Amino acid sequence: MTTVQDSRPQYQAAFDQLEALVATVTPADLDRATPCEDFTLRQLLNHLVGATHRLAYMGEGGYAQDHVPAVEDPSDEGWPAALDRARARVTAAWAEDAKLGRPTFAPWGEVPGGAVLGGYLMETVAHSWDIAQSLDNGFALDEGLSGAALGIARAVLPAEQRGGQVPFGEAQPVPEDADVHTRLAAFLGRKA
Repeated sequence: MTTVQDSRPQYQAAFDQLEALVATVTPADLDRATPCEDFTLRQLLNHLVGATHRLAYMGEGGYAQDHVPAVEDPSDEGWPAALDRARARVTAAWAEDAKLGRPTFAPWGEVPGGAVLGGYLMETVAHSWDIAQSLDNGFALDEGLSGAALGIARAVLPAEQRGGQVPFGEAQPVPEDADVHTRLAAFLGRKA
């Protein structure tokens, strides 16, 4: 019998971090640029809310390819509530332990549910770094979460052949003494 990693506790911790970070966002911040070149901060928040609903949809048994995330358009102060609604849905959708081993249809193919959660843990942590960089307000990111996300990224993403079907840029070089957050961002193609 194969044991599937239970990333739910780390995913919840990553969401705690994301919600604490988003609580520092002001309406004046929403049009800031982010390290995700195609996204302003507002667009990145929308992407995260949509991705969380997609993860919930997969936990509910849906196929990722069939889910078109609705564009959230809360008031400028409404992003924490939008994230809270998405979190409640995803938490309920993945509450059953059996779902971790169940074949799940993710954007990258059919994999066990636990692997899907790991992928979305990586995404949540990486985008938290993006938000922190955009805000540049001294928010302290959790090193353990970034380390876990980096481990997942190294295990599942090729360092080469990025772009196209692999939605990450080429891995970037970092100084030897770079912190784990910078190493994660660079591996995922961000330029610090």
